[in-house]
Amino acid sequence: MKAKLYFLLFILCTTGVFAQDKSDKIKTLKIAYITEKLDLTKAEAEKFWPVYNTFDEKDDAIRDTMRNQRKNSDLDTLSESEAKSLLNDMLASNEKRHQLFTQYIKDLQRILPAKKIILLKKTEDDFRRKMFEEFKKRNPKKD
Repeated sequence: MKAKLYFLLFILCTTGVFAQDKSDKIKTLKIAYITEKLDLTKAEAEKFWPVYNTFDEKDDAIRDTMRNQRKNSDLDTLSESEAKSLLNDMLASNEKRHQLFTQYIKDLQRILPAKKIILLKKTEDDFRRKMFEEFKKRNPKKD
């Protein structure tokens, strides 16, 4: 089973699925990777993926908002009051992310054993690291 999954991942990484854009390809790879590493049962997967996807979408939206606030702020012309306001917005966004994560963990605890939840975090970190390494291989620095 693992050999087939790795072969599928290899094919997806090297040839790509032409009908999908890059983010869809990465998402497909991530789903396969997490499913395989967590060894999710069918019942677990049916309950897990909606919770995971909802969390991921909401967390991405908060991070995008934070990123846009920083990008749209000209630090050279920012007044002290504007900086304080931006800082308060950053704190509020981080608080939202914390609350979202806390609820996410509570939701996951109704679906998965604690050990799989911990393994999920490690698996996400491993996937992110592998994707970064792949990116570096495909985009070498030119000196």
